[in-house]
Amino acid sequence: MFKELDMGLKFQGTGKHQEWITGYVDSDYAGNVDTRKSTTGYVFTSNGTAVSWKAMLQPVVALSTTEAEYIAATEAVKEAIWMKGFMRDLGCEQKTLTVFCDSQSAVHLTKHQVFHERSKHIDVRLHFIREVIEVGEVSVKKISTQHNPADMCTKVLPVDKFGYCLDLINVMKERKP
Repeated sequence: MFKELDMGLKFQGTGKHQEWITGYVDSDYAGNVDTRKSTTGYVFTSNGTAVSWKAMLQPVVALSTTEAEYIAATEAVKEAIWMKGFMRDLGCEQKTLTVFCDSQSAVHLTKHQVFHERSKHIDVRLHFIREVIEVGEVSVKKISTQHNPADMCTKVLPVDKFGYCLDLINVMKERKP
């Protein structure tokens, strides 16, 4: 159904999108059967079209789904900071860059220092994300899993869901004349 030669990015004008850059992040939990490490995936779009994406194995074994999603959100926020600087260098200032995450618990953890049995073990170095959010440089918001294009970076998906994720980031099938 998808051939690499007939797919491409479709760039369009600044009609419906009000931010220059928007991010989407997701993770699986203990998806690697050998190491039990989770996978981080993120996609950044400009006016709805993918401009930066990454899928990678997390460097540590997460002890919960929330931790895996929080680690992924931290990686995406680091990319968001870089993307903001890059766009600023191009003369496109964006006050706050939004990163969408489909884990409500990870979103809460980025905004509130919640200490309880399930989150007290999370490495302190990951908490820099709170500072970035507090100063308003980046915001992390909830998105429904079914509308998160980063889902395709972390899981094997049915063809129709994969196609939908490609549509979300304007990866289109080339039309033959």
